[in-house]
Amino acid sequence: MTLTSFLYRYIIYVGDNMKYMSIKEASEKWGISDSRIRLLCREGRVEGAKKIGRNWTIPFDVAKPIDGRERIKKDYSGLEYDFTFIDSLKREIDNHRPFSKQLVESLQEKLLVEWTYNSNAIEGNTLTISETKVVLEGFTIGGKTMVEHLETVNHRDAILYIEDLASNKESISEWNIRNIHSLILKEIDKENAGKYRTENVLISGANHIPPKHYEIGDLMQELIEEYNNNWKDYHPILRATLLHGEFVKIHPFIDGNGRTARLLLNFELMKNGYTPIIIKNDARAKYYEVLDQAHTTMNYEPFIKLVAELVIESEQLWLSVLD
Repeated sequence: MTLTSFLYRYIIYVGDNMKYMSIKEASEKWGISDSRIRLLCREGRVEGAKKIGRNWTIPFDVAKPIDGRERIKKDYSGLEYDFTFIDSLKREIDNHRPFSKQLVESLQEKLLVEWTYNSNAIEGNTLTISETKVVLEGFTIGGKTMVEHLETVNHRDAILYIEDLASNKESISEWNIRNIHSLILKEIDKENAGKYRTENVLISGANHIPPKHYEIGDLMQELIEEYNNNWKDYHPILRATLLHGEFVKIHPFIDGNGRTARLLLNFELMKNGYTPIIIKNDARAKYYEVLDQAHTTMNYEPFIKLVAELVIESEQLWLSVLD
């Protein structure tokens, strides 16, 4: 027996006390060809699949991956928006590239502080923007909880993570989404960090009721399929808005969904060369309103308009520094 074969059998039958199956066994269980399953594993669409040598092992209880070749059809409305002005501002910014090191560092520091402050404040963190800056510099604030400090540092780390993903032009995946969420809840909730919720939830103040917990696996697969196929020819700002909206609609995690969604939105913008946006804490009522409308009516026009206006605001800020 070769070492690879030994390791393969060890993982399947001993491993981490989880029962695994081979490609062949998965093929028989799901009614999908061996070659198709290998492709799905390589694309990261089989949750928990591990490669040992040339063989794949698959958790026995993992949900059957949806077939992305069957186009998902949803009746979104309000997707028409004229991005001409936004793209003209982007071209002006691009004409100034490459930016100086000093400018990049200055813009990044401003972004890290303001984005972290506002995104956490929307979720109830009581640190002020000046206190957020101090915490990011490595100091603690008296009278504030350890969780609030951790939320600040964790959010900074999550921004740096998506900046790295965007600079490498990586596509979004369930794996990357879980990693982003793991950073958000690092040292705050180890039990749920990076893991889909196992109970049903309600969203306070919203008409939309998130799906049942047992539907999350399939719905997250559908979201990635929509992103990769249905939305691939959409304008990046439209794609970013839908990614945020449909992710929050699923509400896959027990906590941290809003912060993760705003990170995903900016990931898509930055990957495509647009400046990131900051949804301000003082605009959260309007933000929640247009999100709930998108979730309950499938009309994304108000949310797209909100995001587009924030992109224009962000681009004009960058240009004011560049000129």
